[in-house]
Amino acid sequence: MVRALAVTTAVALPLTFVAPANASPVSDVLAHLLTKAVKPQNVKKHLTKFQEIAEANGGSRHAGSPGYEASVAYVSDKLRKAGYKVTYTNVEFPINWEELAPPVLERTAPSPKTYATPADFVTVASSGSGDVTKPITVVDPVLPPTPAPSSTAGCEASDFAGFPAGNIALIQRGTCPFVQKANNAKAAGAGGVIFFNEGQPGRTDPYVFDIGEWRYGFPVVFTSFAVGNELASAPGTVVHLKTTTKVEVGTSTNVIADSRWGNPNEVVMVGAHLDGVPEGPGINDNGSGSAAILETALQLKLVPTKHRVRFAFWAAEELGLLGSDQYVEGLSQAERDKIRLYLNFDMVASPNYGNFLYDGDDSDGAGSPAGPPGSDAIEKTLEKFYGKKNIKFQGTDFDGRSDYGAFIDVGIPAGGIFTGAEVIKTPEQAALFGGTAGVAFDACYHAACDNITNINMTALDFNSDAIAYSTATYAFDLSGIPDRNAAARSMTAQAPSPVPAGAAS
Repeated sequence: MVRALAVTTAVALPLTFVAPANASPVSDVLAHLLTKAVKPQNVKKHLTKFQEIAEANGGSRHAGSPGYEASVAYVSDKLRKAGYKVTYTNVEFPINWEELAPPVLERTAPSPKTYATPADFVTVASSGSGDVTKPITVVDPVLPPTPAPSSTAGCEASDFAGFPAGNIALIQRGTCPFVQKANNAKAAGAGGVIFFNEGQPGRTDPYVFDIGEWRYGFPVVFTSFAVGNELASAPGTVVHLKTTTKVEVGTSTNVIADSRWGNPNEVVMVGAHLDGVPEGPGINDNGSGSAAILETALQLKLVPTKHRVRFAFWAAEELGLLGSDQYVEGLSQAERDKIRLYLNFDMVASPNYGNFLYDGDDSDGAGSPAGPPGSDAIEKTLEKFYGKKNIKFQGTDFDGRSDYGAFIDVGIPAGGIFTGAEVIKTPEQAALFGGTAGVAFDACYHAACDNITNINMTALDFNSDAIAYSTATYAFDLSGIPDRNAAARSMTAQAPSPVPAGAAS
């Protein structure tokens, strides 16, 4: 509190008089002041509390557990006492899914044929129940398949242009996640989804997998390449598709904390997932990110920022990014447009750390494309900080493994820091970052040993500073971040922001 007060004393008077036309020099000074206020020993105090919470609650802090609820209470209490407006949004997640009867897949036209399970097809775990007899619509297949996996069938919403509502989507396996394909099919009005294997050697047979989304409300199955190819090849194919399933749903809570300062129509959002896995306390993954943004919020509490700062502590990330996905899904377009950017901090103190910045401009030229416009500017802001500290870094792909995904999917620019998980550090990376080649960045990833000893304090120190620096920079200066919909936002500028369903302050 003393440090936060010192920062306020230093900056409150100038902020009253600085003209907004050229905020960059001011934002840079304030950002550096905040980095000095965010002390690694204070961040570690939060981590120690998360460890104590886990020890008192069966050894973990996973979504839906007493350990997670105690983590929510700890974070909320700190933020509320610091003057933030704290609200909660409910997050649903599957506790148990089961198949109650064998699935049915029959071709009814142009000629009848019945397919067998599991030889020809299987139900995709988390599939909804449904009994549908409809024509199939084949979605952008690569037939015959290429020698190497290359199909992007169903990966883009545009693949479903003109899709007849209610038809069953037949979608080839390929280069993007099954859930991405099924989400696009649902948005297009499909009455069911039949995935089929892509067709290369080793990619021909059906197998059971969990798509991680239980709210489709229609059947989802996976067939062999031979079955899918057969269905795709016959014009006018109609199928009878039936699944009988049951899901038990639990609820958890996102913690959302808005600053009392700044323009509420210009929101800088900073997030980290608060939950861990059942196997351990979840201190690096992701107590580290949660503790760092919590301490940043506490030190920023008395600073009258130009833009509203919103801190999010996500639930159920480990169950499939559910907290952030459901939060963004529940926002109106007007509310999404107020969020100018999203900063994500997931695992920022891995013991054998690397320094990875999300590749917002796709300058690495590999993997996923660039993030929405403005993501490149976020990457450059973090690069600037690391460069001043002479800290080596590399780009890392927007690979869909953390909570930025829901934001970039709706056009909100994103960026952040990642210090590595289960992947093995290469000799080249060891030469660049230090540490040990041939060992995972975090050998305790998703394990019981992800406890308070599983933290690299050097990485926690400079990454907490980087988090403070980037947060404060954008709290005062959004130049370089495109305004996606100024007209729409100005129309709602005077309207009060609705409190989300199930929220409390």
